[in-house]
Amino acid sequence: MGQCETCGNHYKNTFKVTMHTSTHEFDCFECAIHMLAPVCASCSVRILGPGVEEGGMIYCGAHCLRMAGHELYVSDLNTPSP
Repeated sequence: MGQCETCGNHYKNTFKVTMHTSTHEFDCFECAIHMLAPVCASCSVRILGPGVEEGGMIYCGAHCLRMAGHELYVSDLNTPSP
């Protein structure tokens, strides 16, 4: 029986995630996300998709990238400016 690294729950159906060179064990995706997903440098939301990286920081999307003072992101060019 495995044990979740995030919440400590003992569970027979845990799963393992290998990230870089470390392997972690969890009982649910929520716990895996809580421990492993990056956090937006602007709004602090957990980033579940690819995010946007600029200047060594990661953002959840083009809006937060702009709010942090960076230039308009390429995928945002088709969106009208406010």
